[in-house]
Parts: sequence; C-alpha cells; structure tokens
Amino acid sequence: MPKAAKTFIEGAHYLGDIGFPGEFPFTRGIYPTMYRGRLWTMRQYAGFGTAKEANERFHYLLKQGQRALSVAFDLPTQLGLDSDDFLARGEVGRVGVAINHVEDMEQLFAGIDLSAVSTSMTINATAPILLALYAAVAQRRGIGWEKLRGTVQNDILKEFIARGNYIYPPAASMRLVTDLIHFCDQSLPQWYPISISGYHIREAGATACQELAFTFANAIAYVRACVHTGLDVTKIARRLSFFFSVDNDFLEEIAKFRAARKIWAKILTEKFSVAKSESAALALRFHAQTAGSTLTAKQPRNNIARVTMQALAAVLGGAQSLHTNAWDEALALPSEASVRLALRTQQIIAEESGVVETIDPLGGSVAVEGMTAAMSDDVWTLLEEVEGLGGAVRAVETQFFQQAITQSAYEHQRAVEAGDAVVVGVNRYIDAKERGDYGLLQLDAKLEQQKLQKLKSFKKRRSAKRVQQHVDELQRAAADPQQNLLPVIIQALQADVTLGEISRALVQHFGRYTGDTVI
Repeated sequence: MPKAAKTFIEGAHYLGDIGFPGEFPFTRGIYPTMYRGRLWTMRQYAGFGTAKEANERFHYLLKQGQRALSVAFDLPTQLGLDSDDFLARGEVGRVGVAINHVEDMEQLFAGIDLSAVSTSMTINATAPILLALYAAVAQRRGIGWEKLRGTVQNDILKEFIARGNYIYPPAASMRLVTDLIHFCDQSLPQWYPISISGYHIREAGATACQELAFTFANAIAYVRACVHTGLDVTKIARRLSFFFSVDNDFLEEIAKFRAARKIWAKILTEKFSVAKSESAALALRFHAQTAGSTLTAKQPRNNIARVTMQALAAVLGGAQSLHTNAWDEALALPSEASVRLALRTQQIIAEESGVVETIDPLGGSVAVEGMTAAMSDDVWTLLEEVEGLGGAVRAVETQFFQQAITQSAYEHQRAVEAGDAVVVGVNRYIDAKERGDYGLLQLDAKLEQQKLQKLKSFKKRRSAKRVQQHVDELQRAAADPQQNLLPVIIQALQADVTLGEISRALVQHFGRYTGDTVI
C-alpha cells in the first residue's frame, strides 16, 4: 500500500475530506447524481481557414452529435493582427479560423442559432474583441444577450506563464480581463466570462501538481482583482470555470480532478470567506481536453489508445465538458474522419461503457483516495509558496512559474531520452517499416489570398471617417480606468472597425509587452 494511501486511511475524516457528491468539499463531484442526471458536454475544438471553412466544420460536428461549439482562432487573430498585417503572412487560417471583423463573425456562425447553442472561444489577449464580435452578431440578429450561453477563455496570466500569446503589459491585460467579467455580470447572465486554464501550463511541461497550483494561483489573482473593482465574491465565483489537461497517468489524473474540486472549495471558504452553504459558488466546473503534448507523430494511430484512456480518466474524474484530440493532430489539423472518431470516442464512453451509471466510480479506492489526499496536500503547499512570493502576478514578474515549468519539462525530456519514461512507438516498440500515408487534411494555399481580397474589399467600402471616430473614442475610453471598454469595442465593431485596428489603438495607449525568455 502506498504510504500516502495508508496515511490517508488511518487519519481520514469522511465528511471533511471526501463528503458526498454535490456537497462540500465536492471531492466526489459537483452534482448529487453526476452523469446519471446529465452527461458532460461534448465540445470538440474546431476552426481553420476562413469563416466559411470553419462554419462548414461546425455544421458537420453538430450533425455528428456534438452538443456545443468550441472555436479555435488562428495566431494572427489571437495576437490582435488583421490577416493583411505583414506579421500575419503564412499564418492566416493555419491553426484556427481567421476573424477580422463583424462580417467574418456572422459568416462563422451562419445557419447556427446563437440562442440555442453554447459556444466556447479559446481566446485570451483579444478575448474582449472576440466576445464583443459575438455579442454584435447576436445584436444584428435581434437575439437578446441574456440568451447567449458559453465561455470565453480570457485567461491572460497563463499566456505570460506558459504560452506567450499576450499583447499588452500585465496591468493593462488584467484591466481587460476584469472589464470583460464586469460586462458579462451586467449584460450576459448565462455566459462564463473566464476559463482559468491549467491546460497550457501542463502542455508547457508542468507536473500535475504544478498544473493545479499555478492555475489556482491565477484564479486567486482574478478573484482578488474582481473584488477590488467592486464585484461580490460569492456572485462572481458562480461564473468562473476552469480548463485542465488530461495526461497519461490514468489514476493520477482522476485524483487530480477530485483534488481540484476539494482545493477550490477550500480556497473560496478560507481565503475569501464564502459560506460552505453556497454550493453554486464553491463547485468547481471544468472543461477537460486530452493532452496534445502526448500525441506522437511516429505511429500516430497509437494516439487513438492514448486519447481513449485520457478521455475515460476525465469522465471518471467528473469533468463537465470534454474535448478529445484527433489521432492525426501531431501531423496536421484533424480531418473530418479523425475528428469524427474523436467524437465517437466520447460517445462510446457515454453510451456503451456503463461508467456513467455510477457516481464517482473510483471513490473509496485505496489508491485513488490516497493519491487525491496526497495531491491536495502537495498542491496546497506549492500554492502557499506562490502566495508567499506575493501572488500570481508577482510570480509571473519574477519568472517563478516559468522557471519551475521549464525545469519540469527538462526533467521529463531527459527521462524520455534515457528511456526511463516510455513512449510507445517513439523510444520503445519502434517500427522501422512504418508508412506515412495517413490521409491528412491539406489546407488550400489559396485560402489566404482569398481572405486578403475579402478584407481589402471590406475596408474599401466602409467609411474611413467613421472608423477613425470610433478608434479615437476607444483611446479616450482606455485612458479612463473607470470606463468599461466592452461597450465601446462593440460600437466600434458595429461601425466596421477591425480587430487589428482595435488592438493597435489599445497598444498605442497601453503599450506592447515583450516579456522575458527563460533559458
């Protein structure tokens, strides 16, 4: 018996440490009946090329039984660049859909009722602009904002920590985060205004413990920022969601999710004095995605087994929403066939495996309960270390997060190269006769030129004077820290100002952050 498991069993207090599903501390799940009452949301991440191609993929996925949409944006869109920007060359539509203006957003959701579908947008530095575009499209269609359901990632701290897709300095970025949260609090009551992400932290090389600790450190920073600007902590806690990775260590990942719920409830009750009776505020809601970093380009069909195992761990861990990676994503954007198989993986787990009939199926397991307790203790210790440094923003500025993740990534890679960490098909069970014809998705090279022509036409037929008036108004609003920028951005977008022009106007006021490199 593992030492942690033995210690836990000897000193366990059931109600305090584990409890019942749907009750504090939520170790066993946030709902009393879990999947017996409602399955998780199957939300496949998709988007490439122009809005037309991405829209076609959305319709395909909905016809295959997907229950919600999750939008991937290309790198220029994530970095606040229009498709005709010099720095966007060669990247337009490559790893997501290119969105420049309100007409793009209208085409992206053509034929889709925004009042009837839940939409997740994986976007951070330009999150206010993309949410404003979504709201503007709803407004044009006569759909009340109170009917819109979904999530926008809006987690800029993890960009400074692990991913690098930031634009503005940390303080200005945090203002945009809180502006978006305030706007949703007032105008989009069913929208989750932030999805605090451990996924990218894990993908950068963090351990499971670091993934939780650093994500919760960021969450604390966001909650404090919201409270500082006048939002009620209990009310805002109901609107927070999380996004975690599902890696290969099956039992550790299940224990990680169980520990995450317990830790978040502890954070809110102990650090923010939220009452234990406030179940809706204390319950940690999270989306999970199978780990892209575990997908291999060698023997790529082995990824089907990896994704299946990871998806099952997410379900046994109690996820509210799940994306399963396609087996060919180490080589290209997923084809229709591979993304269908990824979705079918979730559907088979839901409809054929029988695991949804039991609430917290592995609850009570000596191994799982022991790992959950050990994970909780280790995460809390590391979280308090970050708090001791002055919190997440200070830890970003001093490179604490970045250096810790870099060290963990280095140690893992050394283990792989030494053969101590086995990667099937890569450093063991290698097939020298492997063939490389996998029927991968090929993007049409003409798409970028077509996009540039459409953007040129869009800019030519709009009013340049009207555009400049709204850009000037945006800069005036940015200079007033008491003014929420979202309504001003929506008005600008309705006047045909582009994403790149809005981002450039904000850079002129806030500046552009260059960051530091960790070696």
